[in-house]
Amino acid sequence: MSTVHLTRKRSVIILFFILVNSFVHAQEPLNSGSINVNGKSIYYETYGSGEPLVFLHGYGLSSQSWKSYVASFEKDYRVYLIDLPGHGKSSRFMEDLSFRDMAADVNQVLVQLGLSNVKAIGFSFGADILFQLALINPKMVDSMVSVGSTGSWDINDFPELKKTFTYANRDKFPWLVDSQSNEEQVKLVLEQFQNYTVYLTDEQLQHIRARVLIVSGDNDPGVDLQEVARLKAYLPQCDIWILPHVGHSAHTGENKSDFVEKSLAFLAGK
Repeated sequence: MSTVHLTRKRSVIILFFILVNSFVHAQEPLNSGSINVNGKSIYYETYGSGEPLVFLHGYGLSSQSWKSYVASFEKDYRVYLIDLPGHGKSSRFMEDLSFRDMAADVNQVLVQLGLSNVKAIGFSFGADILFQLALINPKMVDSMVSVGSTGSWDINDFPELKKTFTYANRDKFPWLVDSQSNEEQVKLVLEQFQNYTVYLTDEQLQHIRARVLIVSGDNDPGVDLQEVARLKAYLPQCDIWILPHVGHSAHTGENKSDFVEKSLAFLAGK
């Protein structure tokens, strides 16, 4: 293995967890509450008016990580922020992490909210779930923006990250602790990360009907650009935006305004 490849592997721990969490505390949701799905309580908030636009957060975060983006989208959309199962104000993990089960839970939340067709934006873990949602209910997802995700990722490919991202090192990840409701939830989020494995076959990609925009930094250690090329080859409708000299959180920081503009145009079909 080359020195460059080893360096890229070793940088995953730092780059994977440089997450920008800007919260707009003064902004109050139009509605908020919890929906019971498969024995779990799933928390959500809504803002704005228009077509439904769902935001799904990254692993170890919560819906509040998208809060500072609401103002940019609520003029055109009814925005839904959801705490994914095991995270934020939703119930803690009750079984081993399963992306298909997570997608089924999100699907039921949307159905109970009276939604049958949505646009969506997901970051990392949230985008992985969106790909699964587009598979189990093709009519639900009209178009989606996937940030830092190709829908396939295996923790076993990143042994250093698997070793480091544990409860014993909880103090190294204050953003994770701040995003959860209690210590038990923090512990379970870190434990379940060991089960993070998801993969989309070529055939599954061909069955996804949603329009997909892949957003990735060229320095994202968690996204293989060969996987991006595979999605372009097999997804029926796929656009790609690669940002130079950018890591995992390609939608944040100095790229935020461009991300918002690009996402709004894509979701509008422009």
